[in-house]
Amino acid sequence: QVQLVESGGGLVQAGGSLRLTCAASGRTFSDYGMAWFRKAPGKEREFVATISKTGGSSLYADSVKGRFTISRDNVKNTVYLQMNSLKPEDTAVYYCAAARGAWLLTTEVSYAYWGQGTQVTVSS
Repeated sequence: QVQLVESGGGLVQAGGSLRLTCAASGRTFSDYGMAWFRKAPGKEREFVATISKTGGSSLYADSVKGRFTISRDNVKNTVYLQMNSLKPEDTAVYYCAAARGAWLLTTEVSYAYWGQGTQVTVSS
């Protein structure tokens, strides 16, 4: 069992930046591939970014490539999402997810553990 708690969301103007944090507990964090997903009002939850167990590899949705950066600290049991050049269309609830032994998976069903989400609102 892995427990995930997100933080760092908030209200920001377009063009601004936020850094989301996901703190993990319960199992060996470095055994898990990690990802961020988001759900905007009226839309399905969608993949944002994923990072390998060691942090050596990552993958991004086209919509955030070049603006968002996923990283992890296996000593602090934490994964981050640095979001720059934010746009109003980035407004959503952002979720952290974990999958044991995962390698850059991008579908919801691949992840067994989820956080409660943190709201990000980007004003125009």
